[in-house]
Formats: sequence, structure tokens, C-alpha cells
Amino acid sequence: MAALQRLVASTLIVSCTLMSLPQQAQAAIVPTEALLAPAPLSAAPDAAAARERVQSFFGREDVRQSLIQQGVDTEAALSRVAAMSDAEVAQLAGRIDQAPAGGDVLGLVFTVFIVLLVTDILGLTKVFPFTRSLR
Repeated sequence: MAALQRLVASTLIVSCTLMSLPQQAQAAIVPTEALLAPAPLSAAPDAAAARERVQSFFGREDVRQSLIQQGVDTEAALSRVAAMSDAEVAQLAGRIDQAPAGGDVLGLVFTVFIVLLVTDILGLTKVFPFTRSLR
């Protein structure tokens, strides 16, 4: 036990010492022209496809119902999508493509397991026979 305490203390000492060292950051001025430069012509078809994908996503009935349940007007959401830049629409389309179709069931099961395990260890529940309560 003393060896473990010594190891943890040494690690904390090294970590705190390294955190106190000065950090360096660099900054540069970005000209307005660089930010407002038009997108290359090759990106235009991709932007149109991404915009169409996002609009079709918002056109689905289950998405509309979810927006209504959260208090969002669907027409207002579509008008905001129309006002987005091509880069923002591409980012939103990427998020739509990466979203799980049925939800993250494995993540939910893992979260429930962790919550039950912690409450079991704290002595609030007795679900798992392999845990010992702190009480």
C-alpha cells in the first residue's frame, strides 16, 4: 500500500510541476479577403448535394415530429438551413450521415450498467453479487 501511495504522490508531483511550466501560443491576423474568398467551382456540386440531403432530412415526418416536440417550427428550421453557408450545410450533412440509425443502444446499456454498478458499490442497491458495499 505504501508503494502505491508513493507512486501516486510521485505522479502528482510530476504532473503539477509540468502544468506550471509556461505554455506558448501563436496567433496571426487573418485578412478578411481570405475568409470571404469564393469557394472553388469544384465544391459547388458537393454543396448542392449536401444542401439537398439536409433538406430531405428535415422533410422526413419523424424529424418534423421530433422538432415539433422540442418546440421548433419546421418552417423556421428550413429557412435557417437555406440561410446557412455551404460549409455549414456540408458539416450538418456530415453529422446526419454519421448519426446512428436506431440510436446508440450499446452506449445506453453501458451507461445503465455503470450507474447500477456505482449505486451497488455505494450500498444504495443490491443488483450485482460480485460487488461489496461501502456501507
